[in-house]
Amino acid sequence: MDFQLAIFQIVVLIFSAIIHEVAHGAMANHLGDPTAKNLGRLTLNPVKHLEVFGSFLFPLLTYFGSGGSFLFGWAKPVPYDPMFLRDPKRGVAYIAAAGPLANFSIALVLGMVLRVVSLPDAFAMALEVIVYINVLLGVFNLVPIPPLDGSKLLFAVLGERHAAIERFLEQNGTLILLLFIFFGFQFLMPIIRVLFRLFTGVSF
Repeated sequence: MDFQLAIFQIVVLIFSAIIHEVAHGAMANHLGDPTAKNLGRLTLNPVKHLEVFGSFLFPLLTYFGSGGSFLFGWAKPVPYDPMFLRDPKRGVAYIAAAGPLANFSIALVLGMVLRVVSLPDAFAMALEVIVYINVLLGVFNLVPIPPLDGSKLLFAVLGERHAAIERFLEQNGTLILLLFIFFGFQFLMPIIRVLFRLFTGVSF
């Protein structure tokens, strides 16, 4: 297991998660909610976003616990207040979508660089790692399990008629999510592989 590669991947994960959270806050601010802005969270300064468990311990545990085959972590969620939004249900969905879209945008731009620019192997590998981690974050966060962004999108689609489903998922989301991480994440890998190849032209 390459320790330097592990550190690089964790650093990429941390900053990709920060960009993800800043995108949430920026969208909320655009829609009229200044909560994240007032708390100083619309910044890429890691100090404002990192937490010990999600940003350091969990990435290390998942990476070394899986022998380098799996890596995941998160930054502190950016807060928002739906009361500031003109259409709270739709606004929350837009805020939720902004995070994955930011990750997919990074993957798209760097993937295009890989496609059109001839780079030394080390630089190409570094960009591939960044693309892969951002695709992973984007896809994983679209899973419709609270507190992931996909659940906010699901609730916006379901509407009030399915409030019982929303309550059940909110009450049991943490347990369901942990079970999914350890037993269901493999089902996301084909999607991640397809998107990675789509963005970069490279298979893995």
